[in-house]
Amino acid sequence: MSFGDHLDELRRRIILVLVAIIPLFAGAMFVSGGVLEFLLEPLRDALQRAGQPQTILATSPLEPFVAYLKVAFILTLVVGTPWVLLQLWLFVAPGLYMRERRFVYFLLPLSTVLTSLGMVFLYTVLLPISLYFLITFNAALIARPIGEVPVPPDAPMVPLFTLEGAPSDDAIEAGTVPPGSVYYNERTDQIQIVRPDGSIGTIPVRGEGLIAQEYRLGEYVSLVFLLAIVFAIASQLPVVMLLLSWVGLLDVGFASRYRRYVGFGCAIAGAVLTPQDPISMVAMGAALYLLYEFGLILMRFVTPGRIAGGSDERGEDAS
Repeated sequence: MSFGDHLDELRRRIILVLVAIIPLFAGAMFVSGGVLEFLLEPLRDALQRAGQPQTILATSPLEPFVAYLKVAFILTLVVGTPWVLLQLWLFVAPGLYMRERRFVYFLLPLSTVLTSLGMVFLYTVLLPISLYFLITFNAALIARPIGEVPVPPDAPMVPLFTLEGAPSDDAIEAGTVPPGSVYYNERTDQIQIVRPDGSIGTIPVRGEGLIAQEYRLGEYVSLVFLLAIVFAIASQLPVVMLLLSWVGLLDVGFASRYRRYVGFGCAIAGAVLTPQDPISMVAMGAALYLLYEFGLILMRFVTPGRIAGGSDERGEDAS
């Protein structure tokens, strides 16, 4: 192929990528709300277990909409990445030897699996543990029990209402609960009031701490995405170690002898890359060290000769 033919092929691949990304973003707009609720679930669960109000603040009218668009944009990137990589691969594959293509066939699935495991670890382990620790620590930082709140001696103590047992969800949906009913919902830790139109109003039950913990929607979404990027990059440590060993820049014997120094470096990286609470630091450092050990295993058993094989055919001739 001439240089002009390569440019035409590159332009065609770029057009195919753009044509696919636009409808993907439109589709992501429809599911962005559900994904946003999914991302907020660890925070809501941590607030509930810590006895704090399960409310998320929006300090401007644009903040929820911007968070919604941000989730749709990130979702488009995640879903569209395989299509982009496919078009890139179809552009460069004809110029590669078959043995060179085998390296891509091995490294790309390995990188995808490691990234997916990193995201699962972040969502199911690190976020719940880190959020719960931070929320409980903040609640106990400046505690002021109710009994210590000064009350004027002549203040009238008149009960405004009596909390009744919470009705079932079916009764609320059927509209059989009379308006004005007040009850405590143990599941959401809220006082709920039935309005005259049948809708439910809520009053969050706060803890006894002096610091009110109400987190901004935009800041939380940005934190989750930042941690996701950090974990996606950190999970590629075995791939980087394997590539360095293939090109002769890292020896498995040398890497094995300096485990203790690597463990210390993983602890420092855990302190830098996480929200700085002790539990998330330890979890991140341990995850990085396990990835390092996995990289050593790959370096020992996955050699370039095993991946490349013996074929020297060009990709286009072999296909």
